Amino acid sequence: MTSESMTRQWVKSSYSGNGGTCVEWAPATASTTGIVPVRDSKNPDGPALAVATAAFSSFVAGVKAGGFDTTT
Repeated sequence: MTSESMTRQWVKSSYSGNGGTCVEWAPATASTTGIVPVRDSKNPDGPALAVATAAFSSFVAGVKAGGFDTTT
C-alpha cells in the first residue's frame, strides 16, 4: 500500500451490494484534485482507478437512473 493510499479517507459506496461487491471511493481526494480514486474494497492494497470528476458524476447519474440494471 502506498503512503498516499494510506492517507486517503476511503468510503464504501452506498450502492455497493452486501455480497462482497463493494466499491470504495475517496471523496476528499476528489474535491481537492478533481480526480476520483475508486478501488475494490476486497483488495485495499491493490490498484485504484483514477476517474475525472465529470466522468464519475455522469456514471453515478447513470447508476441512479438504473442505466446499468442487469436484471432487464
